[in-house]
Amino acid sequence: MMQTLLTALKPKSEFSKRIKSRHKKFWNDPEAEIIRNTVMSAEDPIEKWKNVPNWQRKLSNKYNSREFAKMYGCKVPDLYWKGRDVVNINFYKLPQQYVIRPTIGHSCSAVFLMDGDYNLFDKTYYTHTEIINCLNSYLQENPKLEFLVEEFLTNEQGEHKILDDYKIFAFNGKIAAILVINRTSPKTGYQTAYTEDWIQTESLVNSYPEGIHQQPPACLDEMIADVKKLSKAYEIFVRVDYYATSKGAVFGEFSPTPSRGNSSTSYASKLFTSYWKKYCDGMI
Repeated sequence: MMQTLLTALKPKSEFSKRIKSRHKKFWNDPEAEIIRNTVMSAEDPIEKWKNVPNWQRKLSNKYNSREFAKMYGCKVPDLYWKGRDVVNINFYKLPQQYVIRPTIGHSCSAVFLMDGDYNLFDKTYYTHTEIINCLNSYLQENPKLEFLVEEFLTNEQGEHKILDDYKIFAFNGKIAAILVINRTSPKTGYQTAYTEDWIQTESLVNSYPEGIHQQPPACLDEMIADVKKLSKAYEIFVRVDYYATSKGAVFGEFSPTPSRGNSSTSYASKLFTSYWKKYCDGMI
């Protein structure tokens, strides 16, 4: 409670102000949800992706972001099912391990990381009926949602575990920093931060305790190349989330307003503001 109060009272950095301003412009628009939920395809020409102001909002839909990454030759998890009529998910045709996630959302909300009947995220056993009931409850809160049933990616050692998150802060093709979250649950884990050359830096966020130095993933070069390519295509600042897996670097999602600018350390705020001014000058 005290930490929350102190965070609220702390003066906002320039980076935080930029993110909050972007969030307001992106999502206070009455057309925002129509734009976000316009279903796109990797086969669509880039002109169709960019046919509305602040077109990047389309990429806040996780299905669209998959398609965009595919369009640029990046790996994505295999897709087993997509839709709202969750009673039509045929669980008996799914592999033993699979992931369910919503097309809209953040902070791993409504994500099921299933190993048989066990959800590794909330450490709870579910029947198929219970999963369907949970998904329907989320749909009642937001009927615009769809759900994706995807491949449960294995780590570089081929294990079905909660994957480490590689959160890469990118500015029009330039990488400012890599935040690694060694996740233990949707909201717990440890952080370390690195340059693209894997030199450890000061912490980037205040929402996770500091972890220990770790070796770079085997697919780091592939991950860096993918992110630079996607960031250049995205144009404006974005955090690109990636996974290091047994099949190499795999795209996760785009985060245009990470934590709404609230969790960055002083070091990160200064770094990101300098990159924004240098590489995204005049951009939202």
